[in-house]
Amino acid sequence: MQVSFDDVKGKVCVITGGCGVFGNVFAQGLLKAGAKVAIMDYKQGRCEDCAQGIAKKAGAPVLCVVANVLDKESLINAREQIHKELGSIDVLINGAGGNAPNATTANEFLTPDNLSDLTKSFFGLDLEGFRSVFDLNFLGTVLPTMVFAEDMISKGGSVINISSMNSFRPLTKIPAYSAAKASINNLTQWLAVHFAKTSIRVNAIAPGFFLTKQNEFLLVDEKTKELTKRGLQIINNTPMNRFGEPEELIGTLLYLISDISKFVTGIVIPVDGGFNAYSGV
Repeated sequence: MQVSFDDVKGKVCVITGGCGVFGNVFAQGLLKAGAKVAIMDYKQGRCEDCAQGIAKKAGAPVLCVVANVLDKESLINAREQIHKELGSIDVLINGAGGNAPNATTANEFLTPDNLSDLTKSFFGLDLEGFRSVFDLNFLGTVLPTMVFAEDMISKGGSVINISSMNSFRPLTKIPAYSAAKASINNLTQWLAVHFAKTSIRVNAIAPGFFLTKQNEFLLVDEKTKELTKRGLQIINNTPMNRFGEPEELIGTLLYLISDISKFVTGIVIPVDGGFNAYSGV
């Protein structure tokens, strides 16, 4: 019976959104576990700088691959580069995603008191912003899986999607992001069933609340640097009473990649300090 993550060593792992907060930490954790890692970003300079930073921290080389998760042709080219540099792909981590201010409502609720300015409600959302956020999070998971999981057909492998707390119950203000992450959960289950007979496992991690560049504008007041009302609501509804540290996701990541979880597929694991379990009472 396997009781370690030793089999992660030597696996070829691709991380989309590899220069993001989570992608960066995932790469470091995998390198320290002995995996071969390729991080992906759509900006050449940022990708190279990020790869150098990760390699320095982890003490192991990391491959920078430039591609757009919404451009299938660029993903195919990236796969060819990974084959030449590292070999056939064993693991795909779909880390690309994020929210945007123009897909966010200013008001949490539409009430009789704020009907005079509908621009701050659902009715004022920018359609292109909504589409951009949904496409990045959802299609930005579909297309990389379509390209990179093909390597796994003959040998098995692991696809790990990044979900969110708002995939279970939508959060106010962020309808596009919530809808996209709920779709990720459904896609994870669908792909797990579709791939099951080829030994390709598909699971997802649903991070709780971590302070990142993409959500800081919602959680921390720009002027006072104190938590906003929304930030306080989150902390008060997280039984551990704090935001998470990105490194606290690595254990779950390694578990899902390793054969120690080889009978696990189609699940979404919250790493959230108890947020999803708490009713607020």
